[in-house]
Amino acid sequence: MSDPFRPDRRTVLAGLASVTALACVDLGERPGTLDDTAVSGDTAVGTWATGGTASLAAAYAVTFDDTCVQECELTLGPCYAETIERRDISEGVDGLPMRLAFRVVDTDCNPVAGVVVDVWHCSPSGLYSGADAATMCTDGDSEARAGRWFRGMQTTDADGRVDFDTCMPGWYSGRAVHIHFQVRTAGGQASLTSQFGFDPTLLADVFANHPVYSPHGQPDTPNAQDNIFRSNNDGSLIFDWYQADDGALVVYKTLVVRADLSDPTC
Repeated sequence: MSDPFRPDRRTVLAGLASVTALACVDLGERPGTLDDTAVSGDTAVGTWATGGTASLAAAYAVTFDDTCVQECELTLGPCYAETIERRDISEGVDGLPMRLAFRVVDTDCNPVAGVVVDVWHCSPSGLYSGADAATMCTDGDSEARAGRWFRGMQTTDADGRVDFDTCMPGWYSGRAVHIHFQVRTAGGQASLTSQFGFDPTLLADVFANHPVYSPHGQPDTPNAQDNIFRSNNDGSLIFDWYQADDGALVVYKTLVVRADLSDPTC
């Protein structure tokens, strides 16, 4: 596989992030800074699991935040591509096994059943998949273009919940480590398009100690310097998380969707 950190791809993606960020910032307000401190989780972690999603347990306990803070609309980005309805989105790619859980609620904090949550993120080596994604996202790599890894969708249950089996994403220059998502109503319209980042303490530990991630070194763009994230200073764009007893990573978040698509998203 080609090197996902080649300067040409790094420069293009970093530049594109800067451009798209301008469309996401309200120019009538002064952009803030996303706090790069631990938001949730265990800071004194032990050994991380390996082996990808095959190492995940059937279930992990999750306590969702019940404050129901509405997330901000952020760019879809150029790396969206055809998605597949499935729980395990890894396609066997190795990495830190991660359970990704979302609870979708309305603005009154009531669970919303029957809506589609679509997620996509890069591989541990920093590559997106799919020939229908922008070429810069796959770096033109033949295996990445032929694959459909780390893309999938699920429909919320009666509790508004969906779970995905995946691996923690890697990084590419110019962006903080992140996961994209979109919530679509029963009619297929996008009710919320955004993305979440990760606790800096978690990132520092994984990229220093996990054998799949440590060869790439530490991410070069912290949350506070990320052009997409830095316009939000309340920490709402960071996953809640913990390390499970088996060494897997569990990340989760409550997603608040609008009652009417004409309403603002934050």
